[in-house]
Amino acid sequence: MSVEDHIQRAMEEGKFKNLQDQGRPLKVDDNAFEDPEWRLANRMLAGSGYSLPWVEKRKEIESDLEKARADLKRTWNWRQGAQVRGVSPEYAEAEWRRAQNRFRETLEELNKRILTYNLQAPSVEFHLLHLKFDREIARLTQPPQSPGG
Repeated sequence: MSVEDHIQRAMEEGKFKNLQDQGRPLKVDDNAFEDPEWRLANRMLAGSGYSLPWVEKRKEIESDLEKARADLKRTWNWRQGAQVRGVSPEYAEAEWRRAQNRFRETLEELNKRILTYNLQAPSVEFHLLHLKFDREIARLTQPPQSPGG
């Protein structure tokens, strides 16, 4: 049984009801990797809307990756229903290939940014993994698995 199955079962049994602070945002202000001598300074900066450059880079990379994935998914979904809408299979495949090429170029650019980011991150725990085109395509094109399967 997977972790998700255990969580789902516990939810169904009501084990997450009436928890302390239920419905309130989690307080995750403390950073276990933060130098205690810098904690006050970092809190003051964060309170003023500033963030560490490597944190901002990570957010930008993750945002750009999600946008690229969404664009590719949109083309995949269009391709899947193209024939029903009367679009020629050749045209649909050509559009899919173009979308894959754009996505591959985006991944190459993101991987360069990830390399730079990883060099700036203070610890390997914050590193991002190298993006692999084949793995991304497989994740997108595989049908969703049914629960429990």
